[in-house]
Parts: sequence; C-alpha cells; structure tokens
Amino acid sequence: MDPQMFQLIIIALVLIAVVIFFTFVPVMLWISALASGVRVSILTLVAMRIRRVIPSRIINPQIKATKAGIGLTINQLESHFLSGGNVDRVVNALIAAHRANIMLEFERAAAIDLAGRDVLQAVQMSVNPRVIETPIISAVAKDGIEVKVMARVTVRTNIDRLVGGAGEETIIARVGEGIVTTVGSSSSHKDVLENPDLISRTVLDKGLDAGTAFEILSIDIADVDVGKNIGAHLQTDQAEADKRIAQAKAEERRAMAVAKEQEMKAKVVEMRAKVVEAESQVPQAMSDALRSGKLGVMDFMNYKNIDADTQMRSSISKVSDTDKTSGE
Repeated sequence: MDPQMFQLIIIALVLIAVVIFFTFVPVMLWISALASGVRVSILTLVAMRIRRVIPSRIINPQIKATKAGIGLTINQLESHFLSGGNVDRVVNALIAAHRANIMLEFERAAAIDLAGRDVLQAVQMSVNPRVIETPIISAVAKDGIEVKVMARVTVRTNIDRLVGGAGEETIIARVGEGIVTTVGSSSSHKDVLENPDLISRTVLDKGLDAGTAFEILSIDIADVDVGKNIGAHLQTDQAEADKRIAQAKAEERRAMAVAKEQEMKAKVVEMRAKVVEAESQVPQAMSDALRSGKLGVMDFMNYKNIDADTQMRSSISKVSDTDKTSGE
C-alpha cells in the first residue's frame, strides 16, 4: 500500500474517533460546569449517556441551582428526569420560591411536577395571586325574582395542598353554590341589589377553599342583574295547569251527562215499545172475551161509544188550543 494513502486513512480514522468522542462525551458541557462551580466528572457524564440521560438536561439546571444558592445533587435531578419529570421547570420553581422566601423543598416540588401540575406556575401564583372569574350564576330570591350574579375570586396557591387538592373548577362550583344559597335565603331581590357584599361575606364564611389547592383571598361581586320573574311565571304555569285540569273534569262531566241523556232516551223508547205492545194485545183480549162470553155485544158497543166520545173530546181540545195560540 502507498505510504501516503495509509497516512490519509489513519488521519481519517483519528478524525472520526475524535468526532465520536466529543459527540459521546460532552466535554464543552463539562467545562461549563467546572467554570460555574459544579463539580462533575467526565465519567459521570459518560454514565449519563449510558443510562440514556441527556447530560445537558441535568447539568444546565444544576448550574442554575448552584448559581442561585440552592443545594441540589446530580443524583436528585437525574432521578427526577428518569421518573419522567421536567427537571428544568422544577429547578426554576425552586429558584423562584427561594427568591420569594417560600419554603419549598425539592422532594415536594418533584412530587408536584410528577402529579401533572405546573409547579413553576404554582409558585408564581403564590407570589402573584390569580383572579378567577365565575360565569353568570342565576339564583332566585324568596319573592320569586331571578338575580344574575357574576363574581371574581382572588386565589393564591397553597403549595402544601397542591398534591391531592381540588382545582379551579371546584372553587367556581363552590362559589356558585354559595351565591345560590345566599340569594335564595334573601327575602327580596332588592336586599341583594342593595347589599351585594352580603354574598361575599356569606361565601367567605363557608370556608370554600377547604380541600383545594388554593387559598381564597377575596370574593368580589362584579355584576348583579335582575332577571325574569320566576315566581310569577311558575304561578302562571300552575294556573294554566289547573285550568286544563278543570276543563278536563268539565269535559268528563259533560260526556257523562250526554251518556246519561242517551240512556234515558233509550229507556223512553223502550217504554213506548212496551206501551205499543200492550195496546196491541187489547183487541186480542177483547176478542177472547167475546168468544168466551165474558163480554157481551152491548158492552162492546158501549166501549166503542166511550172510545169515540173520548177521541171527539180530544180533537175539540186540540182545536181550542190551536185557536188560542193563533189569537195570541
């Protein structure tokens, strides 16, 4: 082999080895750590690579913590990283808490971060309270008037209850419950309009922040409006329902009366049929009486005369009634 070619191959292999070495071993990161006062060895950085830990994700937060005067070890940060936590956010939260004189240990901050909460935002909210605006809450006073209330709740993070504590939704729900209770217990909606701070005092006295991750500092009523007359609306609906019930009962009685009338008409027709049937038996009975000798011919003639006389008198009375009606 040509000696020059051999030298070129050696130089190329050396360059490749150097590139691989500096890629696998973060020498510049090690130098930055030493310059910042963080004592870490090259072997530790190489071990991080072997454990599939990105060294910069550990060393850079360690540098920030050291500069801020917070004593953290690389093992703590690496353990939190391997647990799936955000090391940089936890360190930033510890620095912010240290600057604000808030007692926050690394273990608690790591637990908060692993619980899925933003520990840095929690520390910031402890320093700078946050205002939560509730939606418009509708409540009805005892006089039946609807009152619409919107409140602003100023809360501060309670770091001790951040793990396992309820969130903003619980605060809003409890404040809404307190507003509904206060307005509902008021004799008139005018009392609420005149003293909206009554709602704030009542809600604060209930201790609504118990079991939550926040501490309620104040509750301010932002807006109070008068809504519908719910009481009158309910009374109108009740009156309409009563009217329909009365109409239904009246219709039921009318149907029963019509049925009774039809029943009586049927009975009248039935009785008339019986009368016609009885009258049809009279000639047959007289015929049987004549045959048996119980009725004589003269008796039958007298009966016919009486019947003719009765019919004549009935005709005369009908003519007289007709004349009187015409005269009138």
